[in-house]
Amino acid sequence: MLIDFAFISGEECIKINASHAGTTSMGTTSAAETGTSMFMRVGSAAFYGAASFLITVVNKTVLTTYHFPSYQVLGIGQMAATIVILYISKRLGLLDFPRLDSSVFRKIWPLPLIYIGNLVFGLGGTKELSLPMLTVLRRFSILMTMIGELVFLSIKPSAAVQVSVYTMIAGAMIAASNDLAFSPIGYTFVLLNDAFTASNGVCMKKKLDSAELGKHGLMFYNALFMLVPAAILAWITGDLDSAYAYNGWDNIFFLVQFSASCVMGCVLTYTIILCTLHNSALTTTVIGCLKNVCVTYLGMIIGGDYVFSWVNFIGINVSVAGSLLYSWVTFKRPDKPYPHI
Repeated sequence: MLIDFAFISGEECIKINASHAGTTSMGTTSAAETGTSMFMRVGSAAFYGAASFLITVVNKTVLTTYHFPSYQVLGIGQMAATIVILYISKRLGLLDFPRLDSSVFRKIWPLPLIYIGNLVFGLGGTKELSLPMLTVLRRFSILMTMIGELVFLSIKPSAAVQVSVYTMIAGAMIAASNDLAFSPIGYTFVLLNDAFTASNGVCMKKKLDSAELGKHGLMFYNALFMLVPAAILAWITGDLDSAYAYNGWDNIFFLVQFSASCVMGCVLTYTIILCTLHNSALTTTVIGCLKNVCVTYLGMIIGGDYVFSWVNFIGINVSVAGSLLYSWVTFKRPDKPYPHI
């Protein structure tokens, strides 16, 4: 059926035939929107991958190369930097988020608890394990995220996505079966970090979809609500005393790396939220593991704590291949969410 489609100019309405011009206009708009959406998807994922890569290397340097004893204090520094940067940015009018009131905690819960667990166990695992094994074991967070999206968001991944995830997990299990530098504490920390990462991705997707606090509000209040509990925990465990007694505070190179880690913590949190907003929680999790393609091989040099074995090395490469496969499957798909079931 032919419909008159009106374009309003400054003088009058000009009617044209929609079977020709209307379709063209809508097609152009659709193409433009699709292009912009694809740019935001890929751009936010790349931004997150770069930030995640940099902070992993910096954290490893601070905790292992410089032997900083307290990963909890490093986490507190990252939370404090997030609060200061966002508060100053809000005061300068560079960004905005809702004011603190009695409803904010209800709106954001349980993200603060997940946030602190993710931060503490992530830094603890970074300290205890070599970067190659850390990055391989982090791939279990992808499986947990996929299950979480299926259970809580009713999002069913495609068969290709499932194959790529299972490939990553198989590689991780092969690598772990012959880890000559096995650390039970490190493995426990990383697997707990995986669980918190999966929970964070799924919960954050639901909070972002509700659009009550926005991405900056989630960042600010996550850090604000958990800063004092984290400081109390560090004091109880003796981490504050260990950090105070550390003899590297007069080393300018250490201070630069420590400061960079604190600032990058804020940047990383922002990129996680941005990537989750424009992609799925599973995509955000896998991008975090995909950057480990670089970290995995670089980590065999950085830190000096990787012990080579052929079985371990083959497992790492299988897991990396799964990460590459998932990235290809994800970003070649049409710009639409996974099917709901």
